[in-house]
Amino acid sequence: MKFYDTYDFKGIGYEKLFHHQNWRVAILNYIEELELDQIVYVESHDLTDEVFVLLSGTCHMFFAEIENQRVKDVTCLSLEQNKVYKIPMGVYHTHTLSSDAKLLIIEEENTCYENSPRIYLTPEEKKMMNDKFKEQCR
Repeated sequence: MKFYDTYDFKGIGYEKLFHHQNWRVAILNYIEELELDQIVYVESHDLTDEVFVLLSGTCHMFFAEIENQRVKDVTCLSLEQNKVYKIPMGVYHTHTLSSDAKLLIIEEENTCYENSPRIYLTPEEKKMMNDKFKEQCR
């Protein structure tokens, strides 16, 4: 009889580890596109909350207030390791990772581009995000 399964991912970026019924469990490791100066959009999820647990390194989460399909304001939060963060569906967000980061992500299995709208950032909105990072997350 097998009592447990183990999962790990040491590669770059996002990897689904497994799913059970409606839920997907994944790991997100550092990837260059999540450097602060490389972020080009914020996204929300129409059908699911999303859970993040920082396992190692650093992660800065950005929450965007949206008005008329534009970013009105941004809030930055530095995640604490081993704390569970639930982002409600409909909340626009993105995040940055340090090169040694490992982030556990749990969301519904059917989460995809079709039900996760994105708002692409203007140069002014990117500057706002950078300024908020300097003010709130350093």
